[in-house]
Amino acid sequence: MTETAKPGFFRNALNSLIEARARQANHYVNGALLMLDDETLAKNGYSREVLRRSARAPYMF
Repeated sequence: MTETAKPGFFRNALNSLIEARARQANHYVNGALLMLDDETLAKNGYSREVLRRSARAPYMF
């Protein structure tokens, strides 16, 4: 019998911590990218509008 067990408390806590840190890093990087000029952003495949939208997203930390 192979049953898929639900993740335990510590696994859920770790997954939540990893997800929160990834959101925090993404928020920080987007802010740093917004300091670049439009030409540099375009050369690297970023759009200022997309970065602004994600920078405005609510973030608890």
